[in-house]
Amino acid sequence: MTLFVKNNIRRIPMVLAVLLLSASSLIAQNNEENKKPKIGLVLSGGGAKGMAHIGALKIIEEAGVEIDYIGGSSMGAIVGALYAAGYTANELDSIFKATNIGSLIQDNLPRSAKTFYEKEDSERYALTLPFKNFKVTVPPAFSGGQNIYNEFVRLLYHVKDIDDFNKLPTPFVCIATDIETGKQVILNSGYLPEAILASGTLPSLFEPTIINDKVLIDGGVVNNYPIDEVREMGADIIIGVDVQHDLSDREALLSATEILLQINNYRTVADMQIKSKKTDIYIKPKIEQYSVIDFNRLGEIVKTGEDAANLKIDELRQLSTDYKKGKNAISVVEGEKQLIVNRLLIDGNTVHTRGYVKGKLRFNLDEPTNFKKLQQGISNLSATGNFRTIKYKLLDNINGGEDLILPLDEIKNTSFLRLGAHFDDLYKSAALINLTKRRILSKDDVASFDFILGDNIRYNFEYYIDKGSYWSFGINSRFNDFEQEINFDLIQDNFEVGTGTTLNRINLNVSDFTNQLYIQTVVKEEFAFTLGAEFKHLQYSTRTFADTPNSTTPGTTASNGRTYFDRSNFISAYGALKLDTYDDKYFPSRGLYFNGDMHYYVLSSDFNNNFKDFSVSKARLGMAMPLMDKLSINIETEGGFKLGTSNVTSFDFLLGGYGTDFINNFVPFVGYDFISLPGNSFVKAYARLDFEFAKKNHALFTANFANVDDDLFRTGDWFKAPTYSGYGIGYGLESFLGPINLMYSWTPEIEKSQFFVSVGYWF
Repeated sequence: MTLFVKNNIRRIPMVLAVLLLSASSLIAQNNEENKKPKIGLVLSGGGAKGMAHIGALKIIEEAGVEIDYIGGSSMGAIVGALYAAGYTANELDSIFKATNIGSLIQDNLPRSAKTFYEKEDSERYALTLPFKNFKVTVPPAFSGGQNIYNEFVRLLYHVKDIDDFNKLPTPFVCIATDIETGKQVILNSGYLPEAILASGTLPSLFEPTIINDKVLIDGGVVNNYPIDEVREMGADIIIGVDVQHDLSDREALLSATEILLQINNYRTVADMQIKSKKTDIYIKPKIEQYSVIDFNRLGEIVKTGEDAANLKIDELRQLSTDYKKGKNAISVVEGEKQLIVNRLLIDGNTVHTRGYVKGKLRFNLDEPTNFKKLQQGISNLSATGNFRTIKYKLLDNINGGEDLILPLDEIKNTSFLRLGAHFDDLYKSAALINLTKRRILSKDDVASFDFILGDNIRYNFEYYIDKGSYWSFGINSRFNDFEQEINFDLIQDNFEVGTGTTLNRINLNVSDFTNQLYIQTVVKEEFAFTLGAEFKHLQYSTRTFADTPNSTTPGTTASNGRTYFDRSNFISAYGALKLDTYDDKYFPSRGLYFNGDMHYYVLSSDFNNNFKDFSVSKARLGMAMPLMDKLSINIETEGGFKLGTSNVTSFDFLLGGYGTDFINNFVPFVGYDFISLPGNSFVKAYARLDFEFAKKNHALFTANFANVDDDLFRTGDWFKAPTYSGYGIGYGLESFLGPINLMYSWTPEIEKSQFFVSVGYWF
């Protein structure tokens, strides 16, 4: 009995061991069966067609599928990165609906980012081409991508310090192409906005991106569907969304971008025959009717993604873990987000000084600023045209603030050929050829020469040394010439005319040769104060009279067949104050404008023997504001007066006509023809309603009122009810040549109506 008990006691540990091993085996087997498979998501490139990814993601989320890894190329990389950073599909839908992607691609920097000199450039020339060694070259791309990059930095600000993409809320990888070797580059670390910009750099549309000394373009060139890379991350099951389409026919190949994509699709179409079979759940939206640049059809394209994913809803639900993405919604960084940048790290500025860069940024280190001001500063730098896309980085530092890292890539080419064309009722047809050269005598200077051919040959030369908020220096020289048929009474009233003609109208020629030296200081690119000296040679003449050639005394005909009413040189000192926050020069919908100018004329060659020193002051004040969606109003008031007892009338104000950038004291006034209403003083009120009934198409209604006469402000007549009025109904179009304006105008004071035409930027 004792032996039996002892033997059984000895067997107990063995039995327990067997039982424990069996239980462990069963538990392990059960865990293996219940182990959640890792889900990988692959998003292909496709430009605007990539918006279908958002629709597919909505259905994936509704099915309760948790994504463990994401990989993408081109637009798939952009959508994938935002999703990996924590945004939900609905949040992405809202973000893209609120973003004018077409405008971002055009890289039109806000007008407020440009200096007055840069604003004039952007509103004068229709085409700019690099020019080197007397050869015209083609820009590397349609867009630098600065606005797109700014948006990436803003949207991904909450993950800015994550440089290992495996540590994002969802591990992420994207693909780029090394343009020098043609090899694939896997981007799974670094600065996320820069990585997805490189992956989405569509050839011909965006400039290449340089990362780690590699020149990178669109990842779709070598791998538009990175399924193998997502497998290598650890994915067991692949969900793929493919927004590529088969080869296009000739009717669809209507742009350079589409042709380049077609060439690339020769390989990708073959690749997808293999890769689609390796995809466990393959979602193929029907996007054949859309192009890679149809960003204005966002809603339709997103719907194609939803429809395609719904066809796979049963398979998706089999992967469901009832996962709910985005329990804590991401707060998108808005412009007022407070920042403290306490370190500025600049690299690559071999030509431009640190002071120049800081001056353009317009904010102080260690002082609170906000995201809007930061991006405004970046836009200021970009608007100079001295740098390629500025791929800045914001990173937290140990001092409780942020580092702003600026890797500057200075543009080595400093010469540009610029072209423009224009027609209006005053200068008639004109073609503009411009040569611009930067860094001639200093690092911060620019010289520009306009030569204008057409019915009236003109030129304009400008040299400017830009010191930002410090005193800058400039030289201007211009020759301006035009002819206009006017009432002869205007000549008789304003000049000593030696002929007894009974003509009602004559053809008046105005010729102006002006040279200026000035200094200027600019505050925040919107406010400028200028002091300068001016030499002007001014001629008023006509060929209408046919008197016997005589001397060049007033009102007599010279040997060249012209009768001169004035042919004097004038020397003056002047000051000007200008504020310009209009969002557009020609069709402003918001902003303020002020331009005040005072010239003091001290010397003259005195062609008419009537010169005494005098001054002319004028000012224009305006405001534009939206009234409702697509409807805005622009209200302005303007006035000017002459001080002094001089009988010189060559600088009197002459109202009439339609347009901008008139010389001297010619003032547009709708309802009357050019040079119709003279006087040495005037007041004017102007209002224009602008309804943008279609993109870049404007319906315009204009009204203006004025008093103009001699000594209005001395007699008090400026305060009386307006003597002159005019109204206009017109159409405006923002074209690649510049604004096109057609206006029918009339006035109740005279029976004759006017029709004005203006095509292209004014110069």
